Amino acid sequence: MNIKSLSASLFTLLVVPGFILSAPQSVSAEQWNGNTYETNQPEGLHPIVAERAEILRQRAAQIGIVIRFTDGFRSFEKQNALFAQGRTTAGNIVTNAQGGESYHNYGLAVDYALEVGPNVIWDLEYDGNGNARSDWFEVARIAKELGFTWGGDWESFRDYPHLQMDFGYSLYNLQTGNHYLY
Repeated sequence: MNIKSLSASLFTLLVVPGFILSAPQSVSAEQWNGNTYETNQPEGLHPIVAERAEILRQRAAQIGIVIRFTDGFRSFEKQNALFAQGRTTAGNIVTNAQGGESYHNYGLAVDYALEVGPNVIWDLEYDGNGNARSDWFEVARIAKELGFTWGGDWESFRDYPHLQMDFGYSLYNLQTGNHYLY
């Protein structure tokens, strides 16, 4: 097994289990205080990731789906704080990835949810545009057309809100600075 496939395998084991969408979840957009982006565009992303995320938002809107980016760039410090949650600090475990073990830490990933009126929802079956197809999966299809890898396609761990562009770099490449991203 080469380093890239090993890193990819490790990554699938280390991503956010709290976002596996086995049941619909909802929170009001006003209550969503984890990462409220006034412009609905996360900061700190690689320029191509940011551009494609905005195109995704626009293309989803064209077919009657409003998405909210709930996470983008995450510092190592924030990643470590999320990792501590449910272990050494209060709350539920939401990730198995420590700082440096997530594509979010390099500005290469975003998480999304559906915005329905005043609510942000994580519902894989919701069909708000009434075309008999899941809005969630329609957004994922558009994202893949734009070059994103969708966490919902992963075999060993499905991370439905997660979209990333790795540009062919493994986490090992990113961790060791062996890349030419910027």
